[in-house]
Amino acid sequence: MAKRDFYDVLGVSKGASADEIKKAYRKKAKELHPDRNKDDPESEAQFKEVNEAYEILKDAEKKAAYDRFGHAAFDGGMGGGGGGGAHPGGFRGGPGAQGDFASAFSDVFDDLFGDFMGGRGGGGRQRAARGSDLRYNMRITLEEAYSGLQKTIQVPTSVPCDACDGSGAEGGAEPTTCPTCSGMGKVRAQQGFFTVERTCPTCSGLGQIIKNPCRSCGGQGRVEKDRALNVNIPAGVETGTRIRLAGEGEAGMRGGPPGDLYIFIEVAPHEIFQREGNDLFCRVPVSMSAAALGGDIEVPTIDGGRSRVKIPPGSQSGRQMRLRSKGMPALRGGGSGDMFIELAVETPVNLTSRQKELLREFAAESEDNNPESKSFFSSVKSFWDSMKG
Repeated sequence: MAKRDFYDVLGVSKGASADEIKKAYRKKAKELHPDRNKDDPESEAQFKEVNEAYEILKDAEKKAAYDRFGHAAFDGGMGGGGGGGAHPGGFRGGPGAQGDFASAFSDVFDDLFGDFMGGRGGGGRQRAARGSDLRYNMRITLEEAYSGLQKTIQVPTSVPCDACDGSGAEGGAEPTTCPTCSGMGKVRAQQGFFTVERTCPTCSGLGQIIKNPCRSCGGQGRVEKDRALNVNIPAGVETGTRIRLAGEGEAGMRGGPPGDLYIFIEVAPHEIFQREGNDLFCRVPVSMSAAALGGDIEVPTIDGGRSRVKIPPGSQSGRQMRLRSKGMPALRGGGSGDMFIELAVETPVNLTSRQKELLREFAAESEDNNPESKSFFSSVKSFWDSMKG
């Protein structure tokens, strides 16, 4: 049975453009895909026929050979690809049934889903590569985290080359289409049943080459340079907070968009305050006499101020008192946390003879003034008695 004309198979005229051929192929491939026509035994053969036609007509060299010699160009002897010659894109062999069915997998994913997946194989749409994102670790004090700050940082990064305006070509000339992949950025090679696709080795996937690279940047379109940036750190940040500066990362290659800069915050430990979320904790030592008799003490606050705290008589170590809204501000507004004062009753050391004498007298008179000790040792006595029994 004679082969149908490839233009008739796709439903386009002989003078159709590459975009018209591609559009017609996508429509036919969707209509005839075997998964959509499981009840039609002829759909698979028609699907292969559509892919065979598209495999020839999408390639400028094969299309020219077909327009001149028809199907004979690929039946052997006409040099159109049936003799195993290599296509600039890496394709080998003519449009046999096995090659067509293998290319169907690649073409269906490339042409039906290529736009959704980012334009893979899309005729050189990825000519300019986006720059990499950068990370900057910033260490600040708790006081700076409380009030916020503006800080100038030096970021070693890549910036667009001034000599070529980021194009990578000497004098700002435009890059040319890569002859190896015809601007697609990828080449294909058939290995048995499958078609293997890889990044073009000539243009590194950019789809373009520079015949006369810029001497300042070596054709990269960017150069290494330290850049000063003013960064606003909002009040309330804590360790692990990440701040994104869009477009402040590494410059893209050959005029591509820049990446982003991410600043990771680390708040240094404080010698007085400990932080838990938006709350602050301050451990304050008090004398044994102050804890027993009660009184007022003065404590610092994170804003540099002072607050007076009243100690109730008979306070024990670990007792906490709250100072409302004296903690850290919330990062995105909504008030501030609290500050907690934790008492640490301090036992006196290096006593003089007189002090020891007074303490012995005090101990003799204070057997009923230690309720916690009395309760504990009463429980211990009951425990020992039960063990004896």
